[in-house]
Amino acid sequence: AVKGEDVLRNQVETCSADIKMAQEAIFEERWPDAVQHLERAMHHVEQASDLWYQRALALFNMGDYFGTISDLGRVLKVHPNHIEAYELRGRAYVRLGEHETAINHFREGLKLDPEHKGCKQGHKFVKSIEKRNKRGDDAFEAGNYNDAIGYWWQAINTDTTHLAFFRPTLLKIVKAHTKLGEHDMAIKEAQKHVDNEETVEGLFALGDAQLAAEMFEPALTTFRRASEIATHDQEKEVNRRVKEAEVALKQSKEKNYYKILGVPRTANAKEIKKAYRDLALKWHPDKNADNVEEAEKKFQDIGEAYEVLSDKELRAKYDRGEPVFENQGGGGGGHHTNATSSSKDIFNKVAGSKAAAVVADKDFMSALVEKILLLISVLHPINLEKSQPSSKNLLQ
Repeated sequence: AVKGEDVLRNQVETCSADIKMAQEAIFEERWPDAVQHLERAMHHVEQASDLWYQRALALFNMGDYFGTISDLGRVLKVHPNHIEAYELRGRAYVRLGEHETAINHFREGLKLDPEHKGCKQGHKFVKSIEKRNKRGDDAFEAGNYNDAIGYWWQAINTDTTHLAFFRPTLLKIVKAHTKLGEHDMAIKEAQKHVDNEETVEGLFALGDAQLAAEMFEPALTTFRRASEIATHDQEKEVNRRVKEAEVALKQSKEKNYYKILGVPRTANAKEIKKAYRDLALKWHPDKNADNVEEAEKKFQDIGEAYEVLSDKELRAKYDRGEPVFENQGGGGGGHHTNATSSSKDIFNKVAGSKAAAVVADKDFMSALVEKILLLISVLHPINLEKSQPSSKNLLQ
């Protein structure tokens, strides 16, 4: 019995010593030491809510947010009114980028104490960052890409250490720069993402930005790097992007339909149609009488590019590097049979009668003026003698 009491006494003393050293480590912000002492102390007690909370605090400051959430879940199960546990757990969810769950925890804490400083600050922080983030998303959807970039940077600058929000938002900024045609900025921001931590998602963003900038070889290199670190679930998407870059590189040395229309490879049907209309009106042979040969060639290429990119099936074949016409070797570079007549048919169909009339307007007016002058000369022949003033009249 005495021996048993000695063992128990030793355990109590050891546990007390570990708790004391853990608290000293927490005070001095030696978080790994605090975790070590707390875990040793926990072996000697059955109910360790206070120790779980202290370990959760240490784990939070070590960046182990999942461990923090797990320990605080135990605390709240035993003590559902533990306000500090709600606050710290909410902060852990914030750092993981799970903002909605974080807000729910801050709200639970505020139900217990509406004036709790930590929960109020946490709730305000998340609402502020999400408000700016949503404004950025809405602006992007509306096509206001500069505004979107501005709002997203405002959200990021709320706390630049919040990497779980910073990193995915930076990828959205990359896409917005690409939409604006600001390829250098898109690549620069994507490279920041990769330099901070190399991930498949970041490499995808960098490769996409390089593709949009027609930097096909660097894009292929980037996607191949992504394939080296991709998980099994990501292999299919990585392989698709590698193939896309290979095809783009090949097409850059042949006839590039995207380049002909001046649109990115990600352009939608509306953007492709608008680009075609503008270029077809500009290069229509009837509007380029002084440069007919070049205009006809460009007009044919523009029509051919639109014919392929406006057709989902043909565009898919082209994007895969497959032949889109019977007499074409693959990936562009061939010529459509009866290209001139086909291009004019496409133009009349897409541009419509009004646009066609605008194109023909110059030639029509010239011909009309000539006919009017001819008619006047027939009906009212000019008498040159009568039309010339006499020297007498001139002197008068």
